[in-house]
Amino acid sequence: MGGSERSPLLTYRLCSSVSLEEPGPGAARGSRKLRTFLGVVVPTLLSMFSVVLFLRLGFVVGQAGLYEALGMFVVAYVIIGMTVLSVCAISTNGALDAGGAYYMISRALGPEFGGSIGIMFFLANVCGSALYILGLVEAIVDIFGVPLGQSTSSSFQVLPRSYWYELLYGTALLLACLLVCLVGASIYAKATFLIFLVVMLVLATVFISFFAVGPTVVLLTEGNGSQAVNGSFTGFRLATLRSNLAAAYGVDYTTGRMMSFSTVFAVMFNGCTGIMAGSNMSGDLKRPSYSIPRGTIAAVLFTYVIYNLLAVMLCWTCDRTLLQKDYGFLRDINIWPPFVIIGIYSSTLSASMSNLIGASRILYALAKDDLFGRSLALAKKTSRGGNPWVAVILSWALVQLVLFSGKLNTIAAVVTIFFLLVYAAVDLACLALEWASAPNFRPTFQYFTWHTCVLGILGCGVMMFLISPIYASASVVFMLLLLLALHYLSPSSSWGYISQALIFHQVRKYLLMLDVRKEHVKFWRPQVLLVVHNPRSCLPLISFVNDLKKSGLYVLGHVELAELDSLPADPLQTQTDSWLLLVDRLNIKAFVNLTLADSVRHGIQQLLFISGLGGMRPNTIVMGFYDSAEPQDGLAQHPAFEGTEAAAQLSFPPVRGAGGPRRLSPQEYVAVVADAVKMLRNVLLARSFARFARGRAPAIDVWPLNLLRPDSARYADTCSLFLLQMACVLGMARSWRRAQLRLFLCVEAGARPRSREDKLRQLLKELRIQATICTVPWDAVVALHWQKQQELQARPEEAATNFPSNATCVSDEYLKAANRLILEQSPAPTLRFLYLPRPPADTSLYASYLHQLELLTRDLGPTLLVHGVSAVTSTEL
Repeated sequence: MGGSERSPLLTYRLCSSVSLEEPGPGAARGSRKLRTFLGVVVPTLLSMFSVVLFLRLGFVVGQAGLYEALGMFVVAYVIIGMTVLSVCAISTNGALDAGGAYYMISRALGPEFGGSIGIMFFLANVCGSALYILGLVEAIVDIFGVPLGQSTSSSFQVLPRSYWYELLYGTALLLACLLVCLVGASIYAKATFLIFLVVMLVLATVFISFFAVGPTVVLLTEGNGSQAVNGSFTGFRLATLRSNLAAAYGVDYTTGRMMSFSTVFAVMFNGCTGIMAGSNMSGDLKRPSYSIPRGTIAAVLFTYVIYNLLAVMLCWTCDRTLLQKDYGFLRDINIWPPFVIIGIYSSTLSASMSNLIGASRILYALAKDDLFGRSLALAKKTSRGGNPWVAVILSWALVQLVLFSGKLNTIAAVVTIFFLLVYAAVDLACLALEWASAPNFRPTFQYFTWHTCVLGILGCGVMMFLISPIYASASVVFMLLLLLALHYLSPSSSWGYISQALIFHQVRKYLLMLDVRKEHVKFWRPQVLLVVHNPRSCLPLISFVNDLKKSGLYVLGHVELAELDSLPADPLQTQTDSWLLLVDRLNIKAFVNLTLADSVRHGIQQLLFISGLGGMRPNTIVMGFYDSAEPQDGLAQHPAFEGTEAAAQLSFPPVRGAGGPRRLSPQEYVAVVADAVKMLRNVLLARSFARFARGRAPAIDVWPLNLLRPDSARYADTCSLFLLQMACVLGMARSWRRAQLRLFLCVEAGARPRSREDKLRQLLKELRIQATICTVPWDAVVALHWQKQQELQARPEEAATNFPSNATCVSDEYLKAANRLILEQSPAPTLRFLYLPRPPADTSLYASYLHQLELLTRDLGPTLLVHGVSAVTSTEL
């Protein structure tokens, strides 16, 4: 009997994944007929027992001793027990469809995790089916094959032995599995109970044999069979029990490898997996939410009791030599040895078939979810009864390829690690649902917490690296690569993304912690609201403001002119998708805020009032400049929309024509600026950005003087410092880091320009702003202003009528001269920053104010007029 089963494969336990075919389109709900016992308990017991019960338990006890073996069972069942709790929680949180673990993970964690874990689960089932076939072949050849190196054999040892013969036997067995799966999984479902009865009968004979069989000496062989040793079945003896209490690790007689606690624990742990077999029947259970928790827990508790009882009896009746040197000793001491052989064959064939069925169902579910596009389109085809026959054939072909490899040890370790990754992913799914605190996560199974989920993840992770650190690391990397590929390539799904729930939960928590009363100027950053009429005409400005925000809040605001009372529904709901698609295509980090109002001014007031939340609210508003330039539609020419169908999906109206009506009057436009200043929002007016192009070496010109008030030549007021800060913030953006910053200092003759330049340079040094200071004589320009002032003093009645005390009294001639002065500074920059004065308090002067700004910025190219109302610079550490 020394030639008992020698397959290294069976040192690993592979979970079977049985899922009966999903009901076809015309199938009724009544096709779900399996109840708790047949649907969950039986497949889970078969999956957890399998061949390990008969061929490896004695080896584990013989190496580790009774004390350590019982401790291993406790640790192993704690690990899988945590995953069982997660499975029970998810399975009772709503209607379960076919797909088992893949369905749970994908619907809980989203398509990225679901698809990557699904592929790994599929490959694990494929390799598991092949490994069980190879193990069954070796078990058959070990009994019925011609002994190696011997010319004679007994009457029943007739099968020739070689690589090709064993491959032929494996192919024939796999073909039988294929035929069953092609006919339908119902055949396997009907056979499951029969196989279960056979295994339970064999197990019963094993327990009976401990009492019925007398002391027996078993002749064993070691190595190549030249050395014989004796193993003893002593019956129940206290001396035998005492000799087996402590560990005595030795060499594995089949592999020659020295065993240790970790290697023996890995062997034992693989006999405790298989907990997903019942949940993978979810598509065929009559009441999955009722059956899965009860059936899985019952099966796990039953196997735990059986393993412990069997371990105690083995230590009480068998000496250590028999336990360590003979995997198949249970048939040597059985009341009828063929019983154990039948149990080994039936359980192994059942496990192989169930893995093949599980692989085909996972492949079908992946194809049906369209995560991999057309590459899995064929796997969607089913028979009239709903059997995915193409997925079965594809799975069979891959199993056949694995049979050719024959690398049992390597494949077994990788497959076990893949299953552990699936278990960890189930724990992660339950943990994410619990942490997200989603109101719809209300499982009726309450015996779990986030602590049990974390313990399950850690336990599975430790076991993976205990089995093989190299293969565990490679498997994790493979899963991450799949996850990234699906994240960028797979289409969006309607399952819901747990990441969104987790982000919402955390953002809400941190927004509450973001206290506006604790704001400090040292940590100020621009939080921008860009008001957009029609994105078609301002795509460059939208992209530019994305550079200007410096990791701050960025909101795209739009006002739709309408009254809700006269409309059947909110028109903004249908427009939101276009705006979000625009944000995605432009690759900008912005929110979208649309509002409905009777006027543009009222709509912008609403946006300023309601945009943002808590400490994340816009502190700066950006608008396009109000001029007579005809807007240009640049959407089709933009690189983000060239050659794509995205431009056709955007429902933005065409741009306004040359003579088309305008939604905003000059008076109302300036009123919007005044409203923003009253609400303590910084204001940026962007002109000529339709021609904006950054280029490779951008240049920024800054004019911090209020050119509309040349008699107040201050360079360090709040607005000037804000203007400097914005230019500096722009230069910190990645695409602007090579930008040259020029700061223009306007000086008059006799005004000690050197002293003013030194003060300005010292200010820049304190603010840590690197800029080149350019001194610009402007006597001729400012003389026009003083000349106008003298004329007004000579005619006080005209001055009082046209220029009240709070008005900006500058002439058109002066503004044109200032405009020429700016244009004469060469080379021409990429962008200019100019000081934007506060709008006049007298609303009758709004038109004059806008006219002055137009003259000042005419033909300057891309220009930002900046008005700051808050202190944003700090010289403190």
